[in-house]
Amino acid sequence: MTLRKDIHAAIDRALTKRGYDALTPVQEAVLAPELRDADLLVSAQTGSGKTVAFGISLAPTLMGDEEALPRAEAPLALVIAPTRELALQVERELAWLYQEAGARIATCVGGMNMMTERRTLARGVHIVVGTPGRLRDHIERGSLDLASIRAVVLDEADEMLDLGFRDDLEFILDAAPDQRRTLMFSATVPKGIANLAKRYQRQAVRVTTAGEQKQHLDIEYRALSVAPNDRENAVINLLRYYDAKNAIVFCGTRATVNHLTARFSNRGFAVVALSGELSQNERSHALQALRDGRAKVCVATDVAARGLDLPDLELVIHADLPKSPETLLHRSGRTGRAGRKGVSALIVPYNARRRTERLLSDARISADWARPPSAQEILARDDERLMADPRFEADIAEDEAAMVATLLETHGAEKVAAALMRMYREGRSAPEELIENGPVSAPGGAYPERAPREHVPLVDAVWFSLSIGRKHTAEPRWLLPMLCRAGHITKAEIGSIRIHDTETHVEIAGASAAKFEAAVGPTRKIEKNITISRLDGVPEAPARGPRPDRANRDDAGSGMRRERSNEGGPRERSKPDYAKKRPFTGGKSKRDARPQTGDAHSDRKPGRHDDLPAGATAGEWPYDDVPPRPDQGSGAPGTGKQKPGKPRSGKPPAKANTPAADFDKAPRKAGKPAAKPHRKGAPAGAAKRGGEAGLKRKPKN
Repeated sequence: MTLRKDIHAAIDRALTKRGYDALTPVQEAVLAPELRDADLLVSAQTGSGKTVAFGISLAPTLMGDEEALPRAEAPLALVIAPTRELALQVERELAWLYQEAGARIATCVGGMNMMTERRTLARGVHIVVGTPGRLRDHIERGSLDLASIRAVVLDEADEMLDLGFRDDLEFILDAAPDQRRTLMFSATVPKGIANLAKRYQRQAVRVTTAGEQKQHLDIEYRALSVAPNDRENAVINLLRYYDAKNAIVFCGTRATVNHLTARFSNRGFAVVALSGELSQNERSHALQALRDGRAKVCVATDVAARGLDLPDLELVIHADLPKSPETLLHRSGRTGRAGRKGVSALIVPYNARRRTERLLSDARISADWARPPSAQEILARDDERLMADPRFEADIAEDEAAMVATLLETHGAEKVAAALMRMYREGRSAPEELIENGPVSAPGGAYPERAPREHVPLVDAVWFSLSIGRKHTAEPRWLLPMLCRAGHITKAEIGSIRIHDTETHVEIAGASAAKFEAAVGPTRKIEKNITISRLDGVPEAPARGPRPDRANRDDAGSGMRRERSNEGGPRERSKPDYAKKRPFTGGKSKRDARPQTGDAHSDRKPGRHDDLPAGATAGEWPYDDVPPRPDQGSGAPGTGKQKPGKPRSGKPPAKANTPAADFDKAPRKAGKPAAKPHRKGAPAGAAKRGGEAGLKRKPKN
C-alpha cells in the first residue's frame, strides 16, 4: 500500500513495512511540492514525528529520481543532535527508514571509541549523525570530509544553543559547502534560532503545524500540592498508583538523581539512573533496560528531556520543578508520543504554588490541581487491577485442571483467593502516608478563604531544648520551618516556642516526639551547631544575669552620674552656671520663643579680658594674680591698653595696621594714586592684603 505518491518509493516501502498507515501533520507539511529543495525552519510539538519528517524531506535531495543511494564514499547528509542519546536514537530511526534505499549511516558522539568512528568514516557512509563537539573534532582531524555534503539537519537546535554549542555549530556550518540545504527542527523557535537561520539559511521557509499553538491533547497535566518534606513520598505514591510500564522522574541535580535512585531501589522498584556524569556505555545500558522491560523507572536530569522516545513511557514526574516553560514542555513530551496517552505530574511544594502557576501560564498549559494519591487510594487501585487481570477470563487448560481441583479440595476457595491476593501484593512497595493538612485549591485554581486558626493545646506534650537563643538572633519565623524540615513533622505538631538568652524551649506533641527524635538521629544536630536535648516536664525560664547597679550607670539622656542621697532617693549633681548651655538668641527658630534674660551672656564663665564689674577695684578681681602674656603689657585687664615691651624674639615690634577708615586721612606722596580696594564696598585706599596704603613690597628673590 502506498501512503502518498510524492514520497520517494524506497521511503514509502520502509514506512509501509514499519506499519505506518497515516502521516503526522508535520510529516505532511514537509511534503509540499514547493518545499522540495528549500531550506526549512520547522517547529512542532514534541513526539510529532520530526525525525521521520526530515528523513522523508531529505530523500529527494540525496537520491533524486534514483531508486537507491549511490555508492558510499564521502557523506551526503549531516545530522547534528544536542545529546548522545538523541543522536543514537536518530541513527536508529534513519536506519529503518533508509533500509530499502541501501543507506550506510555512522554515528559520531562523545564517549565512544574515536578510532572505531574514524575507521567507519574511512570505509564510506551516506549519512553521519553526531553531536557538535565530536563532529568538530573529526573535521579538525581530517577524518570527516564535508565537501560532498548536500544537506545539513539541526535537530533540537534550540537545545544546542542553550547547551553552549553555538561556536561548534558555526564552525561546522562554515565548513560545509555553500550550495546545500539547511533544515532546522525544534519544538520552539526562540530568537537565537531565528538569528542562526538568517545567517546560515537561504530564504528559509517557516513551517508551523497547527498543533503547536495549543496544549498537547494526549498528555494529561496534573499539579500535586505537597508539604516540602513530603516530595519523595509523593513520588513513591505516584509510581505505585499509576503502575506505569515505564516512567521517568526528572530531577534538578545529579546528586538528587543518585539519592532517589538509591531510595527507589531500596523500596523494590526496578530503577535506572541517567545523568551527565555517567559514561556513554552506562547511559546506553540504562535506556536499553527500559526498552527491554528490565527496568520500569528512570531517574534522570534534563539530559533525558530532549528527543528520547520510549514506546511504553506512560508517566513523567517532575520531582524538581522545571526552570522554564520550554523545559516543562520537553520533559512532558517524553510521553504522549505518536498518539499514545500519558500523564505529566508536577510535585509542587506549598511555598512554590505561585511560581508553578506562572510556569504553567507561560507554557500555555492547563493543569488539574489536586493532592497526591493517598495510601488508601493506592490499595484500592491495586484491588481494581487485580480484579481486571485478563488471566481470570482465560479458560482452564487441561494440564491445569488437576492442580486446580487439588487446591480447591485441600484449601478451599477462600484460602486460595486469600493466598492469591497476598502473592499479588507481596512484590509491591507499601504506599507512604502523606501529610494531609496543607492548603487545598478551589476548582478554579485559587486558594479558598481560610478560617481563623484556633489554638488547640497539645496532648502529652514533650519539651525539647535547642542550643540557640536570643543572643544568636533566634526567631520563630525560621526556627519553625527548620524544626519541621529536620524532624519530619508539621507546624500543627509544634506548640509553644520560648526563646531565652542562650537556649530555646520547644513544645512538641507527644505522638510526634519519638518520630522527631528518630529523624534528627543520634548526633542530635539539626543544622550546623544547633543541637537538641529532651527535657523532663515543663521547663522553667532560666534566671537572668545580674543587672548593673543603677547608681553607677550613666544617664543616656544627659550624661550625668546619679548618686544616692542619705534618704535613699536619687540626687543629681548640679551643674555650675558656666557649664550650662547658653540660650539661643539669633535666627528665626522655635527657640526664639523661650523667655530671654536681661543679659544673654550673664552665665558665661568670666575671663581676664572682661571689664570690671561696677564698683569693683583691681584688687577685687579674681584673676589679678594671673601674669600677662609676654607680648602684653602690665596694664589693667580689660582696659584694652598695652605697655610697650620687649618682644620675645628680640625683633622690633611690627607696625600696627591702620584702620581702613583712616586711609583717606593718611598723607600720600604726590603723584601716587590711592590703592584700589581689594573687596567690594571697601573704602578707597584700602590695601589688598592689609597694611598701610602705598607701602612698597620688597621683590622676591
